[in-house]
Amino acid sequence: MKMWKKAASLALASALVVSLAACGSNGSDDSKEGSSSGSDVFMIGGIGPTTGNNAIYGTAVKNGIQLAVDEINADGGINGYQIEYQFEDDQSDSEKSVNAYNTLKDWGMQMLVGTVTSTPCVAVVEETHADNMFQLTPSATTVEAVQYDNAFRMCFSDPSQGTVSADYIAENGLATKVAVIYDSSDTYSTGIYQSFASEADAKGLEIVAAEAFTADSNTDFSVQIQKAKDSGAELVFLPIYYQQASLILAQADRAGFAPEWFGVDGMDGILDVEGFDASLAEGLMFLTPFTPDADDEATQTFVANYEKEFGDTPIQFAADAYDCMYVIKAAAEKADVTPDMSVSDMCDAMKSAMTEITIDGLTGKQISWDADGEPSKEPTVVVIKNGAYEVLQAE
Repeated sequence: MKMWKKAASLALASALVVSLAACGSNGSDDSKEGSSSGSDVFMIGGIGPTTGNNAIYGTAVKNGIQLAVDEINADGGINGYQIEYQFEDDQSDSEKSVNAYNTLKDWGMQMLVGTVTSTPCVAVVEETHADNMFQLTPSATTVEAVQYDNAFRMCFSDPSQGTVSADYIAENGLATKVAVIYDSSDTYSTGIYQSFASEADAKGLEIVAAEAFTADSNTDFSVQIQKAKDSGAELVFLPIYYQQASLILAQADRAGFAPEWFGVDGMDGILDVEGFDASLAEGLMFLTPFTPDADDEATQTFVANYEKEFGDTPIQFAADAYDCMYVIKAAAEKADVTPDMSVSDMCDAMKSAMTEITIDGLTGKQISWDADGEPSKEPTVVVIKNGAYEVLQAE
């Protein structure tokens, strides 16, 4: 009799295990279809490089999100619900970024802030589109990063940056002869270059040299610099990241080449490059939606809180990410989204609300979005002066 009871108990335990496993399996499958998580908190994930060459960007985004999450939670959350937040490192690599996305899905992510860089974002947006998960990238600029209706961006796109740069250079009389040094192996760089070249032609700027490099040849720029110098360029446009820009400025100085320099948002961080003589960046102009030296109250409060929390001065990527969280809060509250909604239903509500909200953020005033995921806001150009960013006013 005792043996029978023991066997019956084991059978019952086995049945419960199978039953629970089946429930878990159904929950996992349902989550892929966008079913309810049953959570009483919003699960928001982030993806970007916190190690590797672009770690300064991902770290800034991670910290900017964290600061906003802490503030929002302390102020009562979103629609009365708290936020749980997790960030995954992708080393700016597409495969690692998709792996990070899957890790966050397993964790229970309902919305994604990311990815930080463009090529991984193009890979991940395929995943969020398939899952119909809401995605808001703070900084991925390639057009394809928001090619689906579930995806939006906080920053300007590559074409927008190229067009705005050419307009600013022409309309402010900075130069008539322009050279370009760009990374032909990078979608970010080539996208900006292509739109810049088209708009430069329309604005009467002459591109006297367009010199490319690749990821395999991004340390010695002597050939590109010499060709730009020989072309008579008055200004060199650099649609590249700050690491390569710092090398170009140093090598141009040794070559006795001192044109005007104009860059885009990837230039942010150049003053912090280890071993770089920051005085060589004096006079460098670039597009950026944010400068920590701005004297408005919102910026100064953000900078002070960021420095207190992380011991560092925030760059634009931190401000973009911080704004992203408040955009999510505004859209979620506009749509009356709650954590017990399915991922898919949440996304549908969010993408509709995104076209109805307008926010004042650190990276722009009266920012709004169209259904194509692109933001509408005014561009800002800064110049490095006395080792700090100073906003330039268009003439």
